[in-house]
Amino acid sequence: MKMTVIGCGYLGATHAACMAELGHDVLGVDVDPEKAARLQAGEVPFFEPGLSDVLRRNLAAGRLRFTTDPREAADFATVHFLGVGTPQLRRGYGVDLSHVESAVDALAPLVRGEHLVIGKSTVPVGTAAALAQRIAVLTAPGSHVELVWSPEFLREGFAVEDTLEPDRLVLGTDPDRDDSGPARVVAEIYREILESGTPFVRTDWATAELVKVSANAFLATKISFINAISEICENVGADVSTLADAIGYDGRIGRRFLNAGLGFGGGCLPKDIRGFMARADEVGAGRALRFLREVDAINTRRRAALVDLVSDAAGGDVLGTNIAILGAAFKPESDDVRDSPALNVAGQLALRGASVSVFDPKAMANSRRLYPTLDYADSAAAACEDADVVVVATEWAEFVHMLPEELSGVVRAKVIVDGRRCLDAAAWRAAGWRLVALGGPMRVTAPQIPADGAEPIETAAPQVARPRS
Repeated sequence: MKMTVIGCGYLGATHAACMAELGHDVLGVDVDPEKAARLQAGEVPFFEPGLSDVLRRNLAAGRLRFTTDPREAADFATVHFLGVGTPQLRRGYGVDLSHVESAVDALAPLVRGEHLVIGKSTVPVGTAAALAQRIAVLTAPGSHVELVWSPEFLREGFAVEDTLEPDRLVLGTDPDRDDSGPARVVAEIYREILESGTPFVRTDWATAELVKVSANAFLATKISFINAISEICENVGADVSTLADAIGYDGRIGRRFLNAGLGFGGGCLPKDIRGFMARADEVGAGRALRFLREVDAINTRRRAALVDLVSDAAGGDVLGTNIAILGAAFKPESDDVRDSPALNVAGQLALRGASVSVFDPKAMANSRRLYPTLDYADSAAAACEDADVVVVATEWAEFVHMLPEELSGVVRAKVIVDGRRCLDAAAWRAAGWRLVALGGPMRVTAPQIPADGAEPIETAAPQVARPRS
């Protein structure tokens, strides 16, 4: 099939390349000429494992190209995916829908005949209904644009896999119209995926819109729950990692997303739960989601808790100390530093008077743009040179599996703070290091089940931290 993907950021570029990988002819459309040119040249403007190969393979095969011209998009296909960004408003918790509205405004007047727009962006409930009215006004007489919503469920670091092998497909259609036509088109687009047994959930606009934000709100709540428990564990000397293992065996709970530590960040969970709260207030259901305010607050407190833990490890005050921060991206296998807990901690430590040196395998350029006043190193060892405290803030595999001997000869003091509870504490202690972990003591060596679907990593108990008053 022929199709366009409007918006070629993280979601759109991934979706365009993966649709071409399924054999479709795809035209990616973006308002940024530089971004379109880079993608056309086979260069992914962000880090996502495996995407570069998919992009280049389909450019070479002639199934994929990019443009900035909406007229070309209107002429190229009758199926259009909408994958533009929906950031948080600058003021307040609401969602900025200006990019979605602009995309619709640019396309709708240009199309002729019957067209289908498939929304992928994460939007507040009620957005599809409002956009449908907007499209109806803008569409030329004699033409018709049908709008459906099919939210994305991508994990950064696994976006290609999640697009080509999703755990479900959701399709929301106008509840007042027959959905059989749009459903047939979407089923044909994803035929290969659906034939593999992927569930296909057909519903209305509002339910489809709520599926994505509800899923993210649940995951955020689960992460903040275990971090709330870790605050108690810190005060009483309990082992939150073993506790998470124990409750995770309960099939009603499960172990995934129960890793205590620095908490979540990025461009999805924080802004999605805030946008969900804002929309709930607007529709008169604010009390129903009031608990998400505490979910957000717990997550934010973890950052301050790590700063305090680093200060304690440095002797009570970081003023004049050298602090190495290993990790800047909000999670491993990503260069995304939006609302990054790691960079937030680095910035707070710098404000307290520490000399902070940061290293991340992929997020250095983005980090420099966001926090230009911090110092950046070319390697973990360089960041740790003369360090009084080393902080693991993002659980990249190279940090998780790093040998203590790699840093022992370069630091000023053998003190390491594990902000992600991911290190082999026994090995570090045996090498003469003092290791403390955010979330309190971790006494039992056991495989930790990661939240992002990666392979389990072996973790071990760090040196017992003093209970915090």
